[in-house]
Amino acid sequence: MTVTETHCPYCALQCGIRLTPEIPRVRLEPAEFPVNRGGLCAKGWTAAELLDHRDRLLTPLVRKDAGDRTSPLREATWEEALDRIVTAIRAGQERYGPDSVGAFGGGGLTNEKAYTLGKFVRVALRSASIDYNGRFCMSSAATAANRALGVDRGLPFPLEDVAQARTVLLVGANPADAMPPSMQYLDAGRAEGARHIVVDPRLTATAKGAYRHLQPLPGTDLALANGLLHIAIREALIDEEYIRDRTTGFDAVRTAVNSYWPERVERMTGVPEAHLRETVRLLAAERPSMILTARGAEQHSNGTDTAQAYLNLALALGLVGRPYSGYGTITGQGNGQGGREHGQKADQLPGYRRLDDPAARAHVAKVWGIDPAELPLPGRSAYEMLDRLGTDGGVRVLLVLASNIAVSAPHANHVIDRLRALDLLVVSDIFLSETAALADVVLPTAQWAEEEGTMTNLEGRVIRRRSALPPPPEVRTDLRFLKDLAERLGRGDFFSDEPREVFDELRRASAGGIADYAGITYERIEAEQGVFWPCPAEDHPGTPRLFADGFPTPDGRARFVRVEHRDPHEVPDKLFPYVLTTGRTMQQYQSGNQTRRVAALTVSMPEPRVELHPDLARRHGIADSDMVELRSRRGRAFFRARLNAGIRPDTVFAPFHWGGDNAVNALTDPALDRHSKMPAFKACAVAISRTEEEGTR
Repeated sequence: MTVTETHCPYCALQCGIRLTPEIPRVRLEPAEFPVNRGGLCAKGWTAAELLDHRDRLLTPLVRKDAGDRTSPLREATWEEALDRIVTAIRAGQERYGPDSVGAFGGGGLTNEKAYTLGKFVRVALRSASIDYNGRFCMSSAATAANRALGVDRGLPFPLEDVAQARTVLLVGANPADAMPPSMQYLDAGRAEGARHIVVDPRLTATAKGAYRHLQPLPGTDLALANGLLHIAIREALIDEEYIRDRTTGFDAVRTAVNSYWPERVERMTGVPEAHLRETVRLLAAERPSMILTARGAEQHSNGTDTAQAYLNLALALGLVGRPYSGYGTITGQGNGQGGREHGQKADQLPGYRRLDDPAARAHVAKVWGIDPAELPLPGRSAYEMLDRLGTDGGVRVLLVLASNIAVSAPHANHVIDRLRALDLLVVSDIFLSETAALADVVLPTAQWAEEEGTMTNLEGRVIRRRSALPPPPEVRTDLRFLKDLAERLGRGDFFSDEPREVFDELRRASAGGIADYAGITYERIEAEQGVFWPCPAEDHPGTPRLFADGFPTPDGRARFVRVEHRDPHEVPDKLFPYVLTTGRTMQQYQSGNQTRRVAALTVSMPEPRVELHPDLARRHGIADSDMVELRSRRGRAFFRARLNAGIRPDTVFAPFHWGGDNAVNALTDPALDRHSKMPAFKACAVAISRTEEEGTR
């Protein structure tokens, strides 16, 4: 019985685990990896239950009557499934052009698969139509960090540094539920006297343990950040020497925040002036200090500017690049960091290179063995692509890997309609997700414990996923599927299905880029328990901590960027008087396609619950556990009520892990951030009522 050291398949911590193949099932236990240090959450402990689950897809499926999506799915051979896909690709591109065939990827793909998917679309399909679900997750924070710091690496320091910070401002994050093993670092800091301030409209499990809880109205985090910087300037708490020596653009920001005086910010956000002043004073005086943001602050139509405002605050206080200090954003998906570095974004090439940069195009084209002129220009972002599926000028044939967009996309009912309008929908998955159930062709793919590859966690640490057992006989890896498809399209010579070969090519393609993996090898990852990028050569130690000596910008300075508060795209009115915000629960993960199948995770929360303040519930005659209907301008959804005095009375919260009548994303606003194209998941206007309807689960 061979013990395999690998990593949990869920969040961006990528906790170390050990797998031992046993009968009747694989045994899983935590490993002493630097991130989790022997800890695991309930999702990690139960991850092995997915490997032999009765719902596992074990063979390709196709519609009984080709072209009729109302006909049932039936088992098929790989040859038949691939034939249907290739026929549709050729017919679509001949009639509508190369960009009519596209792909939608995911932040759970290994680096090798994300890299290959981006290459496949551009080399085998010669299409511009690709994006991924990370556009719904990290895009705003990434855009802001690139503008200010010249690089996007979620945490520019190891997670262990959080334990050394004396003050931590945590904005829009609830790691106690989303990634429990990370709480050991916050707990260690508090045990040594650190003070943590949590910004969240709900009294979350994380906020309960904090020194101070700031409870703003959803969509006002930018005003809060500008207000904090206003106070820092007024009270001479900014680091003038740091600003002069290491940054540029501060004067414009100083002017912009002049109007965010504390009394006004209190009216805008609901956060008391005294708490605003206390927060700034702690960040400035009780050092080292950190500011960490997450999706609660970023998934808005002004999410990039909001992240920028907190970056401005961190730079003005002189935090970035100093020991145990700085700004970071908490990546959510398992490979949310690596997945956005190597080419599955609409505007990106490997190494975090820009697709519209001639030098980047020339470098990557040389590695791929093609003419740079063959590379398409940037395509449409995720929601923009989904919004046009099946239309003239839109994608007509779509490949979906590692994503359940029927649940996770905003305005989900509209997206489902667009998926149904496709000429052909192909989904690769381990289970028949809500998206796969709509497909014309469903392909069974290998699971996390059945494949090799690398992932990049929230710290920028590149780690190795190892295979502990082979996949079932008729199940193929996504690398194999993409190579097989490329061969049928006459481009097979450009692709490999061997993860190590793909990674070595990725290293060459990323060399010299922002996310430089050139010096990272499988052997180094194993010997060093992961390697931090950038790592430009095999004798380079890697870079656990960024910005100590400067910033990767043309002049070596960080940039302040002036930003102003704007109201959310959709604000409450008489018809829809409350603000809906969404998020995670401890028991479930992402769209729930995996975790909703694990009995141990669903027993404590078998259905989604909407959190309401008791005063709001009383106003509508709602008692705890009553069925509630939420309505927005886009749809309706049903939830069991949970009364919670720790949420704002004007705000309701619902988790996003369910589909059907329980899909909160049937309500959410698809308005896009103008910079990142992130949808406004975290604030939309809703009405609420008690109902007898149960909905579906």
